[in-house]
Amino acid sequence: MLDQIHLLAAVTVLGVLEQAYFFLQVIYARRAFGISPPNVSGPPEFERIFRAQVNSSEYFPIFLALLWQAGLFFHQGLAAALGLLYLYARYCYFIGYKTSSSERLGPIYFSTGVLWSLIAASVLGILHFFLSHYLGLNVIQLLTK
Repeated sequence: MLDQIHLLAAVTVLGVLEQAYFFLQVIYARRAFGISPPNVSGPPEFERIFRAQVNSSEYFPIFLALLWQAGLFFHQGLAAALGLLYLYARYCYFIGYKTSSSERLGPIYFSTGVLWSLIAASVLGILHFFLSHYLGLNVIQLLTK
């Protein structure tokens, strides 16, 4: 069983570490700009770092759900590779947003494309499971005939 999920688990841990890095960046920015919680407004430099972290946190549960669904129902290796691409794109998004709000656009579009790829893999994998499990149809065999 573990050999079927180890890549997904590794990408999940990397994602959690990335989120921790983003959280730490907000803490450092709060100290640098003298902004105490619960305040979330300040100079544009702080607000961009704060928004980048919040935006990344908002998408993280969606990413995790899709990563695991695609990995379990479609292919672990493909899902893990897409997961690494997503994490890299999110890192680029964070660094870009930290610099300038316009620098976030390329990475956010790319990460959105990766999420759509995970959605497609998830849907195809789950559809294949339902067709084979409940209707006895093996779509892979039908397509390769």
